[in-house]
Amino acid sequence: MGVVLPFEDKAPGTAAGIDDLVRLVKADMARVNALILSRTGSRVTMIPEVANHLISSGGKRLRPMLTLATAALSGYGGEGHVRLAAAVEFMHTATLLHDDVVDASTMRRGKIAARMMWGNEASVLVGDFLLGQAFKMMVETGSMTALDILSSAATVIAEGEVLQLSAAKNVETNEDEYMAVIRGKTAELFAAACEVGPVIADRPKAEQAACRSYGMNLGIAFQLVDDALDYGGSASALGKNVGDDFREGKITLPIVLAFRRGDEAERAFWRRSLETGEIGDGDVERAIAILRRHRAIEDTIERARHYGKIACDALALFPNSAHKGALLDTVEFCVSRTH
Repeated sequence: MGVVLPFEDKAPGTAAGIDDLVRLVKADMARVNALILSRTGSRVTMIPEVANHLISSGGKRLRPMLTLATAALSGYGGEGHVRLAAAVEFMHTATLLHDDVVDASTMRRGKIAARMMWGNEASVLVGDFLLGQAFKMMVETGSMTALDILSSAATVIAEGEVLQLSAAKNVETNEDEYMAVIRGKTAELFAAACEVGPVIADRPKAEQAACRSYGMNLGIAFQLVDDALDYGGSASALGKNVGDDFREGKITLPIVLAFRRGDEAERAFWRRSLETGEIGDGDVERAIAILRRHRAIEDTIERARHYGKIACDALALFPNSAHKGALLDTVEFCVSRTH
């Protein structure tokens, strides 16, 4: 069952989506995609095979589109935004390859995970190759500030992943601790992807900070919706199995809320299933029932709405334009999506 709670304050008859964003950056994204394909080439045959398995698997490429859109929002007229957008996508792809190994995932975007076809070692090493290519493209732009932002993001993302690993299976994790995890592992790349747009356009610090705030809060909202969809979506829409977070012992916000709100019998259930990994038939369904009883899924979406509104407010200092409108629509899309 999908949980769809539409974003508020949208003009009647206007659909939530990223169609305008896609249209506005279409020409630049064609150049980004061509650059991505060229930079996955290698004399080592396995590298393009593994990389292209994930790169061609139908991801929306939202993060590089945000880099292109914020560069356009900032009036940038050079070529560097294409390389930075490709670098952002390579960073994202590398983290997915690494994450699937850490999580022992079997599916990614509705396809068999690369690790299942080529092994964990190849997935990790190809992820490292993509990170190396990402840094090369950052250097090629000639912007030390953009290089600093994205290289710092790589560090923060790794810290967020390790923090999540340390919180795994710990049902005592509180909301503040969990928010620290998703700020690092997910929202930081959104923030960096948006910040480098005005940076290479040499815009004032206030505009750079505004785009970073937009990306950070959009990224938080995006991850919170992902958390909710793991228990409230469908396998076909998600591209993975419903309840995968539960099976992997991941402590996400719905679990944090339900654990705090539940009775002792329910807390014992979470401890058995998440901390000790004793998951039996019907436990996923029981977990979803408990989450619904305590409105944990709906309240996670409400948190996402909150951060989505902060993201929208961050762009208030920019004059109205097609790119600003598309970025605002992107917030609605991320909060209202069902996959």
